[in-house]
Amino acid sequence: MKIRRLLLAAFVLIAASSFGQKAYQPRVITTATPFLSINPDSRGGAMGDCGVATSPDVYSMHYNPAKYVFLQDKLNVGVGYSPWLQALVKDMGLFYVAGSYKINERSAVAATMRYFSPGMIVFRDEHNTKIGEYNPNEWAFDATYSRMLGDYLSGAVAGRFVYSDLTQGVGDYSKPGISVAADVAVYYKRPVEWFSSVDADFAWGAAITNIGSKMAYNSSSDKKDFIPTTLRLGAGLGIDIDEYNSLAFTADFSKLLVPTPPVRDQQTGEILYGMDNDVAVVTGMLHSFYDAPGFAYNTITNEYDNIGKFYEELCEVNIGVGIEYWYNNIFAVRAGYFNETALKGNRKYVTAGAALHYNVFGLDVSYLIPVSGTVGANPLENTLRFNLSYSFGGKKKSES
Repeated sequence: MKIRRLLLAAFVLIAASSFGQKAYQPRVITTATPFLSINPDSRGGAMGDCGVATSPDVYSMHYNPAKYVFLQDKLNVGVGYSPWLQALVKDMGLFYVAGSYKINERSAVAATMRYFSPGMIVFRDEHNTKIGEYNPNEWAFDATYSRMLGDYLSGAVAGRFVYSDLTQGVGDYSKPGISVAADVAVYYKRPVEWFSSVDADFAWGAAITNIGSKMAYNSSSDKKDFIPTTLRLGAGLGIDIDEYNSLAFTADFSKLLVPTPPVRDQQTGEILYGMDNDVAVVTGMLHSFYDAPGFAYNTITNEYDNIGKFYEELCEVNIGVGIEYWYNNIFAVRAGYFNETALKGNRKYVTAGAALHYNVFGLDVSYLIPVSGTVGANPLENTLRFNLSYSFGGKKKSES
C-alpha cells in the first residue's frame, strides 16, 4: 500500500509540474524527414497513436513489424491517405501503400511505401523575387522479415530507404536528402486466465525505428540532421466478452532517440547547459537518454530556470492510451488520448474512429480533436483519415 501511495504521489507531482511548463519557452527536438513520424494508420490514429502492442494488421510496419507473423490471413494489402494542414494547404498529405505475405506459421514478410507531398510551393530569393513554383516531395520504401522466436514471441528486422527532395535543385549546392535506415522489434502475445468468465489475451511490444544515417540538403556543408529514430514500448489487453463482443485496451510510450539540443549563448553560440548534439548516430541514440540540459527559459522572468535533467528527460516521453470495441468482427468503434508535454511541443488530443470490415474488405476512419488549447498544434486536427484493406487466404479475425 505504501508503494502505491508513493507512486501516486510521484505521478501527481509530474502532472502538476507539466501544467506549470506553460511559462517556459518550448524546447522541441527537431529532425529531418518528420514525415516518417506521421502515423499512416487510421486504426492507430483513432486509439491515441498507439500500435506497438495492438493486434497485428497490414499497417504494423509503422509501429512494430514483428507483429506481421501473427496475422491470420496469408495475404494483406492496404492503402491509406492522411491529409496534412488542410486548413492552410489543400493539396498536402501522406499517401501510404502496404502489403504483407505470410510464408508459413513461423515467418512473414511485408513491404510498404509512403509518399509525402507538401503541395505546390512558391520559391523566392533573398529579395522576395519569385523564382518559380515547385512541388517538393518525400518518400520512403521499406521491407521487413518477421519470425516467431518462440510460442508467443516474435522478432523482426526492417530496412528502409528514404528520399527527401525539398529544395528541388534551387540553389547552387542544394541536393535531395538521402538516408538508409533500419528497424528492430519484438512482439509477445499469449492467452491469459486473469478473468474467470471471459477469454483474454495479453501482449507487449518494443521497437526502435529509423536507425539510420543523417541527412543533408546542401553539398557544401558538413552539417547533417538526424532522422527521427524512435523508441516505442507498449502493452495491450484484449477481452472476448462473448461470442459477438470484444474489447481491447492499449497504452504506448514513445521517445525520440535523438540528442537534445543544448542551451547556447545567443551571441557567441557557446554551450551554456547540456551536451554538444553534433555527434554520430549511435552516440546520439545513447546520449538521448541523459543529455537533457535541465534548464528552461522562463518567459515571465526572462531567465533560465533549473528544472532538472531527469525531469526534462521525462518530458521527452510521449504517452498514448486507446480502447477498441468490436461487434461480431464486423463493426468497431475506437477512442484514445495522446499527451506530449508543453516543454516538448504541447500536442494533446483526443482521438476517435470507427471501422467496417466485411468479408475480405475493410474500411477504417479516424478523427482527431485537439485539447491543448493551441490552434494548429497538430496538423491532423479536425480532419478525417481513411484506410482501405484487403485480406484473403486465411480465417478472418477481429482486430481487437
